[in-house]
Amino acid sequence: MRSLKQLLIASVLAVSMQVQAAEPFTVAIAANLKYVFDDLAAEFKQETGIEAQSVLNASGKIATQVRQGAPFDVFMSADMEFPEGLYKEGFAVTAPKPYAYGLLVLWSQTGADLSKGVAGLTDAAIGKVAIANPKLAPFGKQALKAMEFYKVKVALEPKLVYGESITQVSQYVDSKAVDVGFSAKSIVVAPETTGKGKWVAVPEESYEPIAQGVVILKHGIDNNADAARKFYGFVQSEKARAIFAKNGYKLP
Repeated sequence: MRSLKQLLIASVLAVSMQVQAAEPFTVAIAANLKYVFDDLAAEFKQETGIEAQSVLNASGKIATQVRQGAPFDVFMSADMEFPEGLYKEGFAVTAPKPYAYGLLVLWSQTGADLSKGVAGLTDAAIGKVAIANPKLAPFGKQALKAMEFYKVKVALEPKLVYGESITQVSQYVDSKAVDVGFSAKSIVVAPETTGKGKWVAVPEESYEPIAQGVVILKHGIDNNADAARKFYGFVQSEKARAIFAKNGYKLP
């Protein structure tokens, strides 16, 4: 018969093995959340003690990775369409809820004249223009809408350079590989980029509202249910809303 001491040791070892086997709580985030997520994760940890690690990519690529079995617990997309698709297919357990609205800007670090906005991008003095891949990144899709609104899409096509995501567009702008990039306001107002070049807002009437949705993924419920539910609720809290507003987003 096992002694009380042996039972206690076995119990401690069992708990230790469970802790070691636990997967890190992972949030897959759209590229425009690159900077704001650090603030969200810090506030969330302060409230709950839970550390949230992030994986960043274009929303369309994240959706594909989830379908292929990527171990993500929560998905913060740059639109509603990709998370809605995952929900309908059973990869997400909650219907997407909008947590913020992204805003489109033009950004340059080469001194390009942005005073005429999107319509002025056809000027001969402006060279390459970067946008995120419209098939994968909602900000790229809306950049095309803005070009269509100003009737300059056809004229701009020879100048366009496509990035996989807003992050890659930022790299093109930062390295001055392009004159102008269609970016997100959350990128250009971040402390890491403030003062780099200049930017102007793209008028909101020229593109569709970029509602960004959050869902709990099936992997999250199966492996990190408590953390996933708490983070999902936190993203919609007043504290999170204040962080989004401070970082260049409109609120639902």
